[in-house]
Amino acid sequence: MGKEDDSRGTDAWWAMEPAEAAARLTTGLDGLESSEVERRLSRYGPNALTAAPSATLLQLAMRQLADPMNLMLLAVTAISAAIGQVSTAVMVGLLVVFNVGSGASQERKAQASVDALATMQIPRVRVRRDGTLASVPAPDLVPGDVIELEAGDIVPADARIVVASSLETQEAALTGESAPIAKSPAALTDPEAGLGDRTSMLFQNTSVTRGTATVLVVATGMATEMGAIATMLSTVERVQSPLQKELGTLTRIIGAVAWGAVAVIVGLGIVRGQSPADLLFLGTAVAISAIPTGLPTFVQGLLSWGASRLAEAKAVVASLNDVETLGATSAICSDKTGTLTMNEMMARSVWVGGESFTVDGAGYSFDGRVCRSQGDEVPLGAPIAYALALPNDATVSADGTVVGDPTEAAFVVLAHKLGVDAPEVRRRFPRVAEVPFDSDYKFMATFHHVPWQGERRLVGVVKGAPDVLLARSSTAFGASREVLPIASLADDVTAEIERRSAEGLRTLALALRVYEIEEEPAVVADPMAAVADLGFVAVVGIVDPLRPEARIAVQQAHAAGIDVRMITGDHVVTATAIGDELGLVGEGLSGQQFASLDDDEVDARLDRLAVFGRVTPQDKLRLVQRLQARGEVVAMTGDAVNDAAAIKQADIGVAMGSGSEVTKQAAKLVLTDDNFATLVRAVELGRVVYQKISSYLTFQMSQLIALLLLFLVASAADLNDGVAMTPTQVLTLNFAVAIFAVVVIVMEPSPPGLMRRPPRDPGAGLASGDNVLRWVLYGGVLCAAALVPLLVGAEELSPDAGSAPMTMAFVIVALGTLTTGLQLRRDPESGLTGPWGRGARLLLWPVGFVILVTEIGFLQEWFDTTALSGAQWGACLLLTGGVVVAVEGHKAWMRSRQHATTAGLAVAEAVAPARVR
Repeated sequence: MGKEDDSRGTDAWWAMEPAEAAARLTTGLDGLESSEVERRLSRYGPNALTAAPSATLLQLAMRQLADPMNLMLLAVTAISAAIGQVSTAVMVGLLVVFNVGSGASQERKAQASVDALATMQIPRVRVRRDGTLASVPAPDLVPGDVIELEAGDIVPADARIVVASSLETQEAALTGESAPIAKSPAALTDPEAGLGDRTSMLFQNTSVTRGTATVLVVATGMATEMGAIATMLSTVERVQSPLQKELGTLTRIIGAVAWGAVAVIVGLGIVRGQSPADLLFLGTAVAISAIPTGLPTFVQGLLSWGASRLAEAKAVVASLNDVETLGATSAICSDKTGTLTMNEMMARSVWVGGESFTVDGAGYSFDGRVCRSQGDEVPLGAPIAYALALPNDATVSADGTVVGDPTEAAFVVLAHKLGVDAPEVRRRFPRVAEVPFDSDYKFMATFHHVPWQGERRLVGVVKGAPDVLLARSSTAFGASREVLPIASLADDVTAEIERRSAEGLRTLALALRVYEIEEEPAVVADPMAAVADLGFVAVVGIVDPLRPEARIAVQQAHAAGIDVRMITGDHVVTATAIGDELGLVGEGLSGQQFASLDDDEVDARLDRLAVFGRVTPQDKLRLVQRLQARGEVVAMTGDAVNDAAAIKQADIGVAMGSGSEVTKQAAKLVLTDDNFATLVRAVELGRVVYQKISSYLTFQMSQLIALLLLFLVASAADLNDGVAMTPTQVLTLNFAVAIFAVVVIVMEPSPPGLMRRPPRDPGAGLASGDNVLRWVLYGGVLCAAALVPLLVGAEELSPDAGSAPMTMAFVIVALGTLTTGLQLRRDPESGLTGPWGRGARLLLWPVGFVILVTEIGFLQEWFDTTALSGAQWGACLLLTGGVVVAVEGHKAWMRSRQHATTAGLAVAEAVAPARVR
């Protein structure tokens, strides 16, 4: 046997005859010999999907340690230890350990995307080897193997069909197409046929829903279409969340300012002739005050709070940073099958004898009725009952579990709604002959002896493509069983088929024929010839129904300024009809059309495109990338393997809980209830979290700026040897006081109307010009208040670090931090008005703590404080009151500006044309 072709991954196997494909693989159609299998196995490797090397836990930890904030904290730890500030070194060091451990743990969860693909292999497969049929493990398959498949099997490798009987497969996991695909050995004429149109091929990890087949394996492992997705997953890099980018920028700015301030203050100390030990002590105090040591921990805490709230809402995030990303979502690309729809085939309408009936209910549930357009329930009689129940092999349990073809399952459910027990009908009237379904003639027929008008007669019942059954019919049954000439209804049938197709329904027709007694032997001998002169019964419109809450969720997303686009493997006509039902107003585009556009053309049309049909995994990935290229924060939803690469690329990849393990591992958010509406709720929670983070940063940066300015002025004016506060006092402010402000902000209920605002602009950032000016204003006022006792009492200062002016400065900064946190629990609304929740009442605890550390003897030694007189306490409260007035005044100005902007936007929106979604 010669050397087989190495280019199997690029050959158009679907356009070759089976014999030609076998010749290309230098094999026959009767299978391989064991010796040849071993040779090919060593050449091509096992039929398994390989994963990209995963980073070790140590490598992940080192990445976290390289974060600028953690590096700054490490420097503070080292300096503190060097000058004997052991408690400070321990506290900051533990903070670094927490940050590194938490970040590495979260990254570890995101590594299994490609690894999960390997778990999807079928254990064993029937293969022809050495002239016999053997059962071998799927990883042992090689190109050139000939395998046997039947309904219920999972396809173990990409394969060219050699022989098939009534073959259909479910390819939703790969192409996104919800309906089963009819397959046949016939070679296609188009070597460029899309993945979903390659009807002579079977693909790894799709399932056989009907029929049997003998197939030739043409690709295994990473050379399969599933392997191509694995390759995409290994090459797609996760994008940083907006919060990660903004905090990274902010950290670098803070670092530059902090170390610059340390250099200035130490330089002033050198000029004053201070000792090296004093300079190190001073530098440490300034570094701790200038570096927001609690920033990573507090932001993690807020994100963790958001993650727990999301989990309660049945949405699980893979990384805490993804909580905030949700709030910035401006575009959602949603898969259809199983996400917006139920991934269950359902009869939506029935046309009989010139009259249309609607079918209500959902999916495979037996609850529902068949009604006239006026809503009256109506039984349709024996012809349609027989036609639905008898040419049917599927079973549907009361809980909706299906065994068999999904379309046949829809017929079983429809029969039940008409009062017909399909399994019982099949049991009572067994088949005496059968024409199995085949994609060449596009129908299935079964023959039974049944009661008909008081006699036991042989009846042939047929289901198939409407145009085919219409051509084979000579009469038609009316709604009341009357027999009409087919010519009187043919135009109506054609119009019904076109109308239902335009509505996105897949149409199938039902027909039957009652044979004379003398015809029965010929029918049983040649059932195919007997499928003629039929009586046309009905046209059934079938659809994968929308989830009941999907349309409402889309409306809510639109109200929040979020563009929603649907992408699916279904044909674009079907997809557009479903998009219209969802409220997605815009153009539909096929994957082939999308692929033919260059990037500039795509960008120019994106605002007008709402639906994408017949798309490939590569198309989905490209769509996400084009949206990201123009600044959108993209959420991509899906549940199948074909969605995984786009989900990993998206800013917020969203998987369904019932979806493939691959998709869930690639995602950043998993909806455990498979509910698209949960995503909208998750976006709302993301907005809440971002608002709380923004409020927290305002008070955190105000405190930082106040402390930094305090140290700069104290050093420049040589107040208390340039030391405004000790490192212990600064750490106390960061960890024993500021934490309560975080609690107040976290526990405040979310403001109303949050989902009626447009998405925030991630380009504006947390450190926008307006925000920085706000930080400086609040921090400057707090610094000025804390400087007053230092300046007034400067001439009375003693060398003792626990002097009264320093203690008063500590108290003012502490109280100012708490009042600012209270005021920022609502923003820009006032935080000084009710209702007063538990969070606000918790502020009594840090106030009490500040009093205790200034008045209790042994605590004074620990925290470098001294007791204050009544007048000094009064001065502290008065100065803190000045800070409260300044913050509240600024917020009142912000509210007036916001009201003016909102009014202006309302006027502009009223006169401007609506944006096409």
